[in-house]
Amino acid sequence: MRARQAYGEAKGGGMLRIGVDERRARLGRRHRLGPGCQAADPIEAAAAMVALHATDPATVHLSVGARVPGSDVAGTERALYEDRGLIRMLGMRRTVFVVPTPFAPIVQAACTDDIAVKQRKLLVKHLTEAGVAADVEASGQWLRAVEESTATALALRGSATAQELSADEPRLRTRLSMAEGKTYSAQPYVTSRVLFQLAAEGRIVRGRPLGTWLSGQHQWSPAEDWLPGGLVERPAVDEARVTLARAWLSSFGPGTAADLQWWSGWTAGQTKKALAAVEAVPVDLDGQVGYVLPGDEAPEIPIEPWVAFLPGLDPTPMGWKERGWYLGAHKAKIFDNTGNIGPSIWADGRIVGGWGQPESGEVRYELLEDVGTETHDLIESEAARWTTWLAGVRVTPRFRSPLEKHLSQS
Repeated sequence: MRARQAYGEAKGGGMLRIGVDERRARLGRRHRLGPGCQAADPIEAAAAMVALHATDPATVHLSVGARVPGSDVAGTERALYEDRGLIRMLGMRRTVFVVPTPFAPIVQAACTDDIAVKQRKLLVKHLTEAGVAADVEASGQWLRAVEESTATALALRGSATAQELSADEPRLRTRLSMAEGKTYSAQPYVTSRVLFQLAAEGRIVRGRPLGTWLSGQHQWSPAEDWLPGGLVERPAVDEARVTLARAWLSSFGPGTAADLQWWSGWTAGQTKKALAAVEAVPVDLDGQVGYVLPGDEAPEIPIEPWVAFLPGLDPTPMGWKERGWYLGAHKAKIFDNTGNIGPSIWADGRIVGGWGQPESGEVRYELLEDVGTETHDLIESEAARWTTWLAGVRVTPRFRSPLEKHLSQS
């Protein structure tokens, strides 16, 4: 019955309709959240999602914990920093992600290289405005010289913090002048911008955090020291975009062109070209044109009922621009005012509540709709599991939703 409700027959040569029920059904299996569908390890979990959001360092570990039974922080850190089957890098939408290492050249070519070009131009503009050099050309030369000196210092050290590199290359302490004359004006050091640029160009990578797994500060290493061959070898940009579009459709399809454009950070033209190249099949998403991969039109095989506690910025809710089909009327409580999601509770492919932690560390939750006794029992059990998993560690999301703030009050 579910499949018939979710799928409308294509009449008169029209598009096949894929309804909300079917879109939700796909999440349990494809996003490794349902019983019997979960991932074997952090690498498999990341691959299932194309990439894990890493703007908030806690998200990586919690996203893995939601998808890999028996996982812990040590296992994810081992995959990141010892086995290096995962790598933290700048990617789609100028956001930091954790991706399976073999997929990193795809992301680099499809998204990051273009970001690096735009960010270099912006940084040179800011350097010129700050009076670091007389004009744009001289500022560009200054930046290249500082980058090469910084890269050399890092190569000599093997790994280093931003502070250590600033000691080796004093020009990293040059100040910019941002929003001069405004109440929010600032004069930051150029250090983070130079390291950002080197990372965006695939020359350096983020290694272990400084402190606990909640820390957003990392050691830096030369890419060629961290990975055999570094990120020098990567596919042509069009080939990479096709591969990335195919991966997104496999994990998040059906979705609209607007969804893929938002998720990837591409232009409308780049998105259209990539969808055409993968021969994406158009489908009717209740009045909107969506796309699936060829051969992926059939209904998902049903799985047992499931619930999941997902962290803020988890890749599942951040996979589409249009979110009403899984979010319902809960946006005001679950998302902040800039479009970042807080900790959420899912039941069978839809958001039903949110969670947070007071200072004592236990997981508190609030349901936003009636879910029935059986689902409520699953949610209660999952809350207890997360309280045990976190073991007293309190995670405060970088972007806080209204409901999380409320639940975190002692």
